[in-house]
Amino acid sequence: MNVSLAHDIRHLISDTPRVMVVDGSRLVRKLIGDVLRRELPAVEVVGCAGLAEASDALAAAPVHLVTTALLLPDGDGLQLARAVREASGQAYVPVIVVSGDVQSHLEARRFTEDVTDYFDKAHGHHALAAFIRGYVQPAPVAGAHVLYVEDSRTVALATTRMLTGQQMRVTHMISAEEALAFLRERALGDDAPGIDLVLTDVYLKGELSGRDLVQAIRVELGYGKRRLPVLVMTGDFNRVNQMALLRDGANDLVLKPIEERLLVTKALFQLRLAQVSQSGVFDA
Repeated sequence: MNVSLAHDIRHLISDTPRVMVVDGSRLVRKLIGDVLRRELPAVEVVGCAGLAEASDALAAAPVHLVTTALLLPDGDGLQLARAVREASGQAYVPVIVVSGDVQSHLEARRFTEDVTDYFDKAHGHHALAAFIRGYVQPAPVAGAHVLYVEDSRTVALATTRMLTGQQMRVTHMISAEEALAFLRERALGDDAPGIDLVLTDVYLKGELSGRDLVQAIRVELGYGKRRLPVLVMTGDFNRVNQMALLRDGANDLVLKPIEERLLVTKALFQLRLAQVSQSGVFDA
């Protein structure tokens, strides 16, 4: 989707979502479809083997969300994402690329702006179903504690409202220095890190930036991506700078201006994935 559309993205929420699953493997389509039907009983799963079948399905009826493999028998997932955007009435439908090589593509910023989001298939099909549910039937992780770092009062008020609307508990700080002191203090406790998610802007008042905070969380405090997920908000569309944030340890980026459904979905997914990681339960 182009930048102007990204400013007005609208994700469709439905009690009876129609989800298109595009993958060249019939087995993969069946596995994903079976898990989706268990997790979302009212879902209609439209399985497609490639671009041609997906184009026919898009022409037949609207969909609420599309998942696609990166490589397809008659093209690739990026071509499909463009086809979804060009289909009448489909401009705002989430398109999720499912790949076993997400991290390298993400760090290299190879995904086009037509791709709404991306999912690493190593997390498993149950995690994918939870990810999709976050878009079409979002459910809160009640009581999750978010450390939110933002120096703009106006932005902070709006974003905090988005998070608390999903039953998250928000501790807001205006500088990386303040946030790091907060984390260092809690690192000594039995419940370290003491929070469930960090959400930070890149450019902040003070000497330290959001990138410095990410580096400190990963190196000084030694928290891995699953123990303490970090989402970084940025209005910088420079691919090199985005790559640097991800390589320094950010779990994901949220591009400004913030779109509520995208932010909430990314936050809820990272929280759920951290819970799954801590329990040691991953599906094949």
